[in-house]
Amino acid sequence: MATRRDWFALGVLVLPVLLISIDMTVLGFALPFLAEDLAPSSAQQLWIVDIYSFVLAGLLVLMGTVGDRIGRRRLLYLGALAFGIASALAAYSTSAEMLIVARALLGLGGATLMPSTLSLIRNIFTDRAQRRLAIGIWSAAFSGGMALGPVVGGWLLEHFWWGSVFLINVPVMAVLLIALVAVPESRDPKPGKFDPLSAVLSLATLLPVIYGVKKMAEQQAVSLLPALSIVLGLAFGAAFVRRQWSLEQPMLDLNLFRERRFSVSVLTNMLGVFAMIGLLFLLPQYLQLVLGLSPMTAALWILPQALAAVLGALLAARLAQRFSVPALVGIGLLVAAAGFLAITQLGVDSGLAYVVVGFAVVGFGVALSETLTNDMIIATAPPARAGAASAISETGFELGGALGVALLGSLSSMLYRADLGALDGLSASASDAARETLGGAVAVADGVSGPAGAALHASASGAFVHSVQLTALVGAAILAYTGIQAMVLLRKKKQTGAGGVGGDSTTPDRTTVEA
Repeated sequence: MATRRDWFALGVLVLPVLLISIDMTVLGFALPFLAEDLAPSSAQQLWIVDIYSFVLAGLLVLMGTVGDRIGRRRLLYLGALAFGIASALAAYSTSAEMLIVARALLGLGGATLMPSTLSLIRNIFTDRAQRRLAIGIWSAAFSGGMALGPVVGGWLLEHFWWGSVFLINVPVMAVLLIALVAVPESRDPKPGKFDPLSAVLSLATLLPVIYGVKKMAEQQAVSLLPALSIVLGLAFGAAFVRRQWSLEQPMLDLNLFRERRFSVSVLTNMLGVFAMIGLLFLLPQYLQLVLGLSPMTAALWILPQALAAVLGALLAARLAQRFSVPALVGIGLLVAAAGFLAITQLGVDSGLAYVVVGFAVVGFGVALSETLTNDMIIATAPPARAGAASAISETGFELGGALGVALLGSLSSMLYRADLGALDGLSASASDAARETLGGAVAVADGVSGPAGAALHASASGAFVHSVQLTALVGAAILAYTGIQAMVLLRKKKQTGAGGVGGDSTTPDRTTVEA
């Protein structure tokens, strides 16, 4: 059973998770301010935004296995130090190039922090019920941080300069470095020889795939360079898989994927995030450009989703003590699907209530299911491979989010353009801008005087709302399918032993744990 020190250690491990999730969404508010100060080109601005997630996602699997080898707490020390230094560099950047480098270092630090925290929880909390509660708290911090990012960013930028959104990380990392003394060390007692070629192939697989998916998300279309990048990454991925099967002690144990509960949980996580992040991409545009809310007001109306997600994550452990976990995972996703159906009812002149309630229901359902699937992912993996298993889960999250924006965003854009209709009386450039995005249409409409501008605004808003309605319907179908699939495939055939793959250990894990 967990001691008071174990629960304190959990509080320490939640700090970097909360901070990283805030960092994922806080930058959007700072972009106009840093753009004015540093004057980045359009390409540099894209790299400032994207490089963090590229490096983070690309290094997760590698850093998870490194933590298993050198010690997860030691890796957390190194990551916290790197994250703090990179945050200070970002805050006081004097050029766009300097900020891009700092953001890349932030991604490097973040890649060490995420799998380390979840794998340490796996080894600290050996009782299944307590571990579920601990993972629920971890998930609540992650979900809450993503929604808090715009609010925190808005408040900081109202009172300080743009660098404050990065500088706030420094004191938190300093506290973490001191408090980590309360966290016990853990590692794989027999990690085997490190294979540099596997590390290179893992990076060559993930970085091009993440790049390609992100670029398609930005362009809202399939283009040659991102598609080739994805194909190249998949080719390296095939080589990586062959390499792992040929090694006696691989960097990534692919046998994990033969355990159905592990592979299905990873897929369930990815599809849940796919739908939620895709919706999160569309709703701020609706609130600001259709309903006319300010960015800060729009962020506050999305905040109930974070509170609902925290509630869903914390309830998951309690409900799992009384009900079937596969059933709860499925029900959580079906509840989220109902939230998507509520979003289909929003309109041009009214719809705030549907957004607030519907998105909160989505957040509650996804957080409930993903807390339980995260527990299954790290419970079915051997304790010695907890870092690698956690990294796979986080990589699935990153891919799911990127694909959600790319595919659901592209679907919404396609529907928007199809529904916009003829744009008479506009120049070719203005017509192209209006068809490209709702933001472009609003900008063009604001520059057209009289009834013509109002008519364009109304037409574009109507087309966008219709596209969101249909996209939400697709999201509901995806979540409903994923929920039903989870109910069926996550059922456990039999107990295969405690602590190993397929196990459900409530006894101390057989891994190296040091006070």
